[in-house]
Amino acid sequence: MAHPKRRTSTKRRDKRRTHKKATAGNIATCSETGQSHLYHRAHWHEGKLYYKGRVIAEKEVAV
Repeated sequence: MAHPKRRTSTKRRDKRRTHKKATAGNIATCSETGQSHLYHRAHWHEGKLYYKGRVIAEKEVAV
């Protein structure tokens, strides 16, 4: 198994892992609700969980 000749710093590793965050290109608008959300992520709107414009779950209201 290959192994590195010298240890890479944790700072360099963390920088590589966190450089991609939400940008204008990663934000979509739901066709059903018109709400902005990240691509490939479900989002809550008015007590319902939406994914790809469809309701996939609803919050139960405590009586």
